[in-house]
Amino acid sequence: MYSQANGMALFGMEGVPIHVECDCSTGLPEMSMVGYLGAEVREARDRVRTALKNTGYQLPPRRITVNLAPADIRKEGTGFDLAIAVALLCSAEMVDLNGLLDDTVFIGELGLDGRLVPVSGVLTMVGAAKEAGYACCVVPAGNGAEGALVEGIRVIGLESLEQLPLLAAGKLVPLPCRVHELLQEENRRETVDFAEVNGQRALRRAAEVAAAGRHNLLMIGSPGAGKTMAARRIPTILPRLSLDEALEVSRIYSICGLLTPERPLILTRPFRSPHHTVSSFALVGGGRVPRPGEISLADHGVLFLDELPEFQKTALEALRQPLEDGEVSIARVQGSFRFPADVMLVAAMNPCRCGYYPDRSRCRCSDAEVENYLRRISRPLLDRMDLCVEAPPLGYGELTGKAKNESSAAIRERVEAARERQAERFRDTDILFNSRMTARQVKQYCGLSREQDQFLKRVFEQKGLSARAYHRILKVARTVADLRGADEIAPEDLAEAVGYRAPAEKFWR
Repeated sequence: MYSQANGMALFGMEGVPIHVECDCSTGLPEMSMVGYLGAEVREARDRVRTALKNTGYQLPPRRITVNLAPADIRKEGTGFDLAIAVALLCSAEMVDLNGLLDDTVFIGELGLDGRLVPVSGVLTMVGAAKEAGYACCVVPAGNGAEGALVEGIRVIGLESLEQLPLLAAGKLVPLPCRVHELLQEENRRETVDFAEVNGQRALRRAAEVAAAGRHNLLMIGSPGAGKTMAARRIPTILPRLSLDEALEVSRIYSICGLLTPERPLILTRPFRSPHHTVSSFALVGGGRVPRPGEISLADHGVLFLDELPEFQKTALEALRQPLEDGEVSIARVQGSFRFPADVMLVAAMNPCRCGYYPDRSRCRCSDAEVENYLRRISRPLLDRMDLCVEAPPLGYGELTGKAKNESSAAIRERVEAARERQAERFRDTDILFNSRMTARQVKQYCGLSREQDQFLKRVFEQKGLSARAYHRILKVARTVADLRGADEIAPEDLAEAVGYRAPAEKFWR
C-alpha cells in the first residue's frame, strides 16, 4: 500500500517541504531509501526500524521503499525520522492517520526506544510549514516551546511513537502560542551596568553615539584601560528587541541548536565575543552544509572582537562585505544561502604588542614592530569603523573615586530617543539606522553649511580620507545631532564626528 507523510528540510535560513513516500508491496523482505540522501538520513532506516520494534510495532515481511521527494534537494540531518516512521506505519496499515497526513508536517529524530529527540531549526521549519499552507506541525516535546512561537498554526509536542494512537484520535492538545506573553516578560536582567565604568568619558560618549546610530566602534588603549569592560555593557544601552527582531534572532539560534525549552525566545540583544583563534567559517558562517557564524548569531546585537590584530587576516577580511550589506551570502553547488548579519561591530586592541605605545617609558617595541602590528588591520576594514576612540590608562584617583557614574538606564533613554528620530526619518524606507543610509540619503539628511563644508573639505584633503570615510563622518555627525534632538547638524556635531577619526590617523597615519 502507498502512503505519504510531510516532512521539512532546512536550507540555510529557509524551510523546504519534503514529501516522504512509502510503498509496502510483495517481494523479498527489504527496506530501501532513495531521494538524494545525506549520511544521517540513510542511517534513519536502522533508527526507524529499531524504534518501531521497541515501541511494539512489528513490520510485515514485505518489500518497503521509502522516497524523499523532491529528489533534486539533498536531505541532511535527522529531522526526517518521524515522517519516515509515520509514512511507513500508514503504508503497512498499522496506524490510521489518513485524516492528518495531508495538512500536517512531522518533524523529529527517533531514539532507538521510540522517544522523540529534539532537533535544530524547529522554529524555522514550523514557520515555513505555516507559509506553505499546512495547518499542523508535530514536533518533539523538547522542541514544543519554540515551535509554538509561530502564530497561525497548530503545534503538537510528541513524547514518543507510543502516542501516535492518541494523535490519530485527536486526544493530544496543541500547545498554546506564548510569544506575546514571553515578549511582555522583563527582558532586562543585566548583571552589568555602565555605572561601574570609572573615568573614560570619551569612551563612554563614543559607546553612546555608536549605540544610537548602530555605528561600528574601535577602541584603542593599553591593557586594563577598561575597553572590554565598556564593550560588555553596550548591550545594556541598546533598545529592547522588537517582536520581529526577537523572532529573527531566535530562528538563527534555533538553527544552531542554541534554544532551550526554558528559553525558547531570545529576548535580549545578543553579545558574541569569539576568541581570536576563530576561523573565517566560524566567524561569518559556512561549511559543507552552510550554517550561521558568529556574525549572524550577533544579529541585532553586538559582535565584539577583542585583541583585533590577533585575529586571522582571512577572518577579518571576510567581515568586510557582511558589515557593508548586513547579511552573509554563501554560494554552494546546491544553491546560495543567506544569513542575517545586521550587527554593531565593536573591536578593541592594544596600540602595539606589549600594549603601551606611544609611552616609550614602558613600551619596548621598535617602530618596525609597532608598524607591523598595526598593519594587521587593513585600511578597508579600518574605513568600516565609524568611530575610533582612544582609551588612556586610568589613574589611581579615577579607579578609587566615589563620583556617581551615569547608569545604563539613563544612557539608554537618550539612545532610544535618538532611535525614534531615525525611525521617523526613515519611516517610508527599509532603513532603521543612520549607519545604513545610502549616499543619496546622506546628501538629503546630512546637509552642511558653507563653513562646515569648507572645514570638512580641509579634513578630507589633509587626511587623505576615502569616500567611505567621508560618508561615515557625516552619518556619525547626524547621529550626534539626533542625540541632541536637533534637526540640523551643528558645527560641534561635525567636529565631534571628525574627532572620532583622529585616533586612527594618529596610529595609522
